[in-house]
Amino acid sequence: MATASASIDIPASADEVWQLIGGFDTLPDWLPFIPKSELSEGGRVRSLQTADGAVVVERLESFDNAVKTYSYSILQAPFPATDYLATISVDAQGQGARVTWSGRFTPVGVSDKEVEELFTGIYQGGLQALRANYPA
Repeated sequence: MATASASIDIPASADEVWQLIGGFDTLPDWLPFIPKSELSEGGRVRSLQTADGAVVVERLESFDNAVKTYSYSILQAPFPATDYLATISVDAQGQGARVTWSGRFTPVGVSDKEVEELFTGIYQGGLQALRANYPA
């Protein structure tokens, strides 16, 4: 099992950040490489379209509004991995917030290192895009 993780500090309260990213259907609101998201199965499954037209289908596995975290699995994606489970969480950090995006997965046809670098890059790029919503 391979893992990846990235964190970023945001100059806004944890409540403000969670308001933007806490909904399972809100990726297009803050993640430029996901311009489209559609919910199905009562809001438990999201079908995402990437900026280059690829489709990613994810299932909400757990959600805790009070703790400001949710976890999701990938049902369909063009990634060289299976058994994917990721978590996004927002924690108070002084006057601001720390957002952490982490995942675990099993590589398919590539090394642990290659798939870890792929997802670390996705998480870091996503968190940088999120950070851009909060000018200092």
